[in-house]
Amino acid sequence: MVKLRRFFVVLALLCVATVANAIELKGVASVNVTSDTAASAKSMAFGEATRQIIVDVLRQYVDVDALKEVVLNAKNSELSGLVLASSIDGEQTSDTTYAARISMTIDAEAARVWLDEKEIKHWLPSDADQNMFTVSARLSNGLYDWGQLNQIANTENLDLGTKNIFGNVVTLQMPSTKRGAFTIGVRGAGWKYADKDGVLHIWKQ
Repeated sequence: MVKLRRFFVVLALLCVATVANAIELKGVASVNVTSDTAASAKSMAFGEATRQIIVDVLRQYVDVDALKEVVLNAKNSELSGLVLASSIDGEQTSDTTYAARISMTIDAEAARVWLDEKEIKHWLPSDADQNMFTVSARLSNGLYDWGQLNQIANTENLDLGTKNIFGNVVTLQMPSTKRGAFTIGVRGAGWKYADKDGVLHIWKQ
């Protein structure tokens, strides 16, 4: 029992936490701006919408207070580089005003790089992380089961990316292209498995 506990402690120390779910950063802002000219009002409206949408769609992945401060002081040209696509609905203009419902998609990879450059703590996954799948492995016989999983991984030429550990359950991350081969490997080694919400659960009875 002591040896098994020590195994899980060591494994926990090697744990690297990552995020593997694909994300879509889309937002909408309704703006109504008055300026000297219609062109100036439209430019200001797009700048306002961009700032609002960036904060809205990234707030769940970042230190929001730090993000708001950086967005407030950033130039429009800098923030527009984070916009992947945009569309306009209900546009209304006059000689000095511009109103519309503006939708934008933020480029997740560009946003991740930008946040890193601004030294804002965040939890946005990289493009590489998006192509991974998650395995939840229950190790009833710690050292033996872990050794068997490593043997299967070596056979399939993949790394067991440790995501986190809770009790005797280890969460792993692997390339999506290897999911089928890994599933066949654990089944052949006597493991039970089930797919739940995209996560491959495996265990020994």
